[in-house]
Amino acid sequence: MRRHGLRIMAQLLLLAGPLLPVLLITIITGVLGFICAIGIIVYGALALLTATGITTGYSMTFLLTAIVACAVLRGVFRYGEQMSGHYLAFKLLAVLRDKVLLVLRRLAPAKLEGKDKGNLISLITSDIELLEVFYAHTIAPVMIGIMTSLLMVFFMGSYEPGLGWLAALAYITVGLFIPLLTSRMGRRQGMEYRSSFGKLSSYFLDSLRGMKEIVQFGRGEQRLAEINRRTDQLDAKQKGLKQHEGITRAITDAAVVGFSFLMLLAGLYGMSKGQVSFTGMLVSVIALFSSFGPVVALSNLSNNLLQTLASGERVLSLLEETPEVEENVHGKSVAFTGAQVNRVTFAYGGETVLNDVSLTIPHKRITGIQGKSGSGKSTLLKLLMRFRDPQQGKILLSGQDLKEIGTRHLRGLQSYVDQNTFLFDDTIAANIKIGKPDATHEQVVQAARKASVHDFIMTLPQGYDSRVGELGDRLSGGERQRLGLARAFVHDAPLLLLDEPTSNLDSLNEAIILKSLMEQQEDKTIVLVSHRSSTMRIADDIFQMDNRRLS
Repeated sequence: MRRHGLRIMAQLLLLAGPLLPVLLITIITGVLGFICAIGIIVYGALALLTATGITTGYSMTFLLTAIVACAVLRGVFRYGEQMSGHYLAFKLLAVLRDKVLLVLRRLAPAKLEGKDKGNLISLITSDIELLEVFYAHTIAPVMIGIMTSLLMVFFMGSYEPGLGWLAALAYITVGLFIPLLTSRMGRRQGMEYRSSFGKLSSYFLDSLRGMKEIVQFGRGEQRLAEINRRTDQLDAKQKGLKQHEGITRAITDAAVVGFSFLMLLAGLYGMSKGQVSFTGMLVSVIALFSSFGPVVALSNLSNNLLQTLASGERVLSLLEETPEVEENVHGKSVAFTGAQVNRVTFAYGGETVLNDVSLTIPHKRITGIQGKSGSGKSTLLKLLMRFRDPQQGKILLSGQDLKEIGTRHLRGLQSYVDQNTFLFDDTIAANIKIGKPDATHEQVVQAARKASVHDFIMTLPQGYDSRVGELGDRLSGGERQRLGLARAFVHDAPLLLLDEPTSNLDSLNEAIILKSLMEQQEDKTIVLVSHRSSTMRIADDIFQMDNRRLS
């Protein structure tokens, strides 16, 4: 369900709670700055009247001094407003990025599986960056516009109450009615633009990652044509936003001129009735015309906010998303003595993947699980890692329900090697140390030897300091897989969960890996998932996964 724009702004404003003193400074300096700017014009008009011999009640010396003072103070207050406003904005952007990354960490891995990564990158970067418009150019300007308008209403009303009411109507129309009307007209366009921007980022990122396949199969022209088509669509949506912005500004400018003319007519009428002096009439007209700046800024905000509110809604939706599995911060700590899967049923959506599965994983033994693709083997390992919770049944570790064990402690008890090893764009040593950040170089080398990857590493010009490239694209699939095993070995957890650990290895390297795993059996419990019969040779117990059940 889509949120109303005011609700989005209110929720974004709540995030600024700790920085409210800075916001207050921004508002006060902003109001004083606009009052000084208006004062320059009003005092200037009075000075011209005084110079022509018309009595205004002020001396020329006072008026010139007031003009100079207003000019100087305008610069000081403007600087204060800009400095505090942008400090507030960029500080909050840093807080928002931190919150978003914490949420992504909580949502991972279950809620992020299948997520559009390009869209996420767009949200983390450009969507959050666009919120600077809200924090630096929306919150304070709204309050500044309201407070400045109220002061000017009282000022003009002091000459004649009717002039004050007319000024109030002018401010409300330009600063409230026009923005509300135009933002409703263009809000859908803003969300469509941000969504299209995210999809284009995702498609472009996908194209970069698949460049080798695109070149190999001669799909470059088709891919480029699709990128151009999506870019043209994005340009068309942006053009629509700009057209909407032009219409809004035209309506606003017409309203400003119209109300200024009405103020002139009202002042002349008051003069004819003897209700207002010529000076009061002229000052009111000039004051109104020169004081539209804050409310015109509010009107223009509706144009800028079309994209900002869409970005805000996307960010807020992510912040409010709940993880499938909540981390247990204060859970129990246990010594690993084995695991048990007790009548577990699990489904993705409406599709059952595991149906009433039971399995005992004895301590210091190798348990093998075989089965065809899609039979639920990998899902079972993810449940053992508590990446997800089963809909029915329980998973026990050392006799304790996984849900009752502290998440950080649980991660220390388990090492998990996926069939698709992810490598960071860093050195080989740094990638292995993901399993144990404080590991010594000797421990890293020992883990690499166990994973049968040390000899390969030593053939590289920089050895363990060699960079693997983005997504490890400088290495083969087998080399990436062995680095994943080395990462698990250096983690040195008592429970080792391996999902197709030898799928990308030749027979020789598979034999070396299996020998290392057998040597680990003395102090490790290993769950080995594989479709290879050769890999299952080292298993003490072998279970077949068929029809979503174990046998």
